[in-house]
Amino acid sequence: MKHGFYTIIAAQFFSSLADNALLIAAIALLTETMPDDASWMTPLLRGTFILSYVLFAAFVGAFADAMPKGRVMLITNTIKFGGCLLLIFGMHPLAAYAVVGLGAAAYSPAKYGILTELLPPKQLVAANSWIEGATVASIIFGASIGGALVSDSIGQFLISITPPFIHSVADAAMFIIMFGYVIAAVFNVFIPNTGVDHRIPSKNPLFLVREFSHCVLLLWRDRLGQISLATTTLFWGAGATLQFVVLDWAAGALGYSLSKATYLQAVVAGGVAVGAVLAAKLVSLRNSVKILPLGAVMGIVVIAMIFVHHLRIAVPLLVLLGVMSGFFVVPMNALLQHRGHVLMGAGHSIAVQNFNENIGVLVMVSLYAAMMHADISVNVAITIFGCFLFVITGLIIIKHARNQARGDSLHLIGMEKPKERPSLSPPRQKP
Repeated sequence: MKHGFYTIIAAQFFSSLADNALLIAAIALLTETMPDDASWMTPLLRGTFILSYVLFAAFVGAFADAMPKGRVMLITNTIKFGGCLLLIFGMHPLAAYAVVGLGAAAYSPAKYGILTELLPPKQLVAANSWIEGATVASIIFGASIGGALVSDSIGQFLISITPPFIHSVADAAMFIIMFGYVIAAVFNVFIPNTGVDHRIPSKNPLFLVREFSHCVLLLWRDRLGQISLATTTLFWGAGATLQFVVLDWAAGALGYSLSKATYLQAVVAGGVAVGAVLAAKLVSLRNSVKILPLGAVMGIVVIAMIFVHHLRIAVPLLVLLGVMSGFFVVPMNALLQHRGHVLMGAGHSIAVQNFNENIGVLVMVSLYAAMMHADISVNVAITIFGCFLFVITGLIIIKHARNQARGDSLHLIGMEKPKERPSLSPPRQKP
């Protein structure tokens, strides 16, 4: 890997570490301040977090492409830091967490886009494995740290050593978590400038919306782009929902508190890391579409959770689910990045990806919140969730088979960019 790649990995790790620890602290804050509504409002935390990915999708890609990616990551980490302060100083948790989501929405095109600027296509699967590995490690440690920070014993100790304006365990946890964003910002400063031209064709919002709409249609019409985009949209929506499913299932089936249930989230994340490593070693960009049936199998494994009531069975099952998830998403993510970069450029393609994936997240966590609000049992929700994953993956496989029947699409995975990209952008003037 080129110089600077590991600095990107370190920055991603600490930023994501703080994100995942903050989610647990925000859940604890909801439980402290709104105990009667916490069961159905908790999934909505993720919904408000990713709302910015959808609302500002047309602009964050252009923002990421308008300046060096390291500077973008620094600015967006600062926004996340500000969201923590708003949580501590009493803004409604859903609103304050939405500010953190705004920073994350602008951060994502930069962290993935810089990979396609820095590395050749043949290294993208391996690079994605590193990114996903760092992200998964941050989920493991972030969820574990968040769970520890909101426990009564550690939380009371933190209150005694933090500033006077800290009055609750959740606030004390968030104050500590803020330092994760500070460390990430330090690494952001040292991310190299790749030398890519960062001038954008226009700053007109209407032009950006029109250009973004064009990019969305371009990727959905691409035979490989539509398959990888549909797959990752399904996966990230399912993955975000699974976070809350595991917490609720652990409470009902195993009798775990929030602080203990977070360790099961870490178990799933550990499996994802193993799966990501295996995918990097065993799956090439050209063969990435061959792992599609694994998504349907994951739906069956999810349903198996309802029959588990003992930790010694729960842990292997959750590890298996994580391994399958990591092995499934890394190749599809790399394929989507490559097709998007070829068709429209790094920042725009990641923004399109985030837009679609987070619509999936928003829809699925909102449906899960609605089920919890309607007092549907966790086991019924898990069954619906697993069946949905199985059926939609099957439809994607059928669509891919039809695409292949109309002509071999594997030749689209080339190693070179086309000489011209379809775009609405006017030609740039020479400086």
